[in-house]
Amino acid sequence: MNTLSYKTVSANAKTVNKQWIVVDAQGEILGRLSSKIAMIIRGKNKPEYTPHVDCGDNVIVINADKVKLTGNKFSEKQYVSYTGYPGGQRFISPKELMAKHPQRVIEKAVRGMLPKTKLGKKLYTNLFVYAGENHPHSAQSPKTIKL
Repeated sequence: MNTLSYKTVSANAKTVNKQWIVVDAQGEILGRLSSKIAMIIRGKNKPEYTPHVDCGDNVIVINADKVKLTGNKFSEKQYVSYTGYPGGQRFISPKELMAKHPQRVIEKAVRGMLPKTKLGKKLYTNLFVYAGENHPHSAQSPKTIKL
């Protein structure tokens, strides 16, 4: 009997096949787009997924400034940050954040969907978000996918 046919194969850093993927965010809804991007970065779309290994792909998001939010979230939702000083709690809406740094809206959404561990911080480095059409990763010859 072939014993390799029923053994579970666990991926490691040497056996993982990482690719570069371009995702166009134009006209996409933020939450749905972010959950799919987080799944790709985590590697859950691959058959050799291993929970404790970075086996996901590198994702490049273009047109981050053209992402949509449903309902009144664009003006009523608030991102909260704290400076560390008394009275240093800051609030910013997606509308204000899109005006200053449009790529941070997608970055915050995807980061919240990744694990809150050392592995999650490592996975977050595989995300590259750009507000416009162009990106500096053409040397990696990324493939474009439609989500």
